[in-house]
Amino acid sequence: MGILSWIGMGLIVGLLAKLIMPGKDPGGIVITILLGIAGAFLGGFIGSLLGFGEVTGFNIESLLLAVGGAVILLILYRFIKK
Repeated sequence: MGILSWIGMGLIVGLLAKLIMPGKDPGGIVITILLGIAGAFLGGFIGSLLGFGEVTGFNIESLLLAVGGAVILLILYRFIKK
């Protein structure tokens, strides 16, 4: 995936993760994109460890793994913030 694909996927994943877990989180479009990209890396890493697959592009499996990783990051952020 190219850099523009990662930015696009990061935005979509970040928005979906924030919709799944509404509340006070760091905001802004740049933070949302970074959350989505980091979530994709984390989701892909955990998915490959557990045998679910990897984040390979714009497909439903990759999107679910990335959103799962982004939700985990939001949970960690809220846990650390408290």
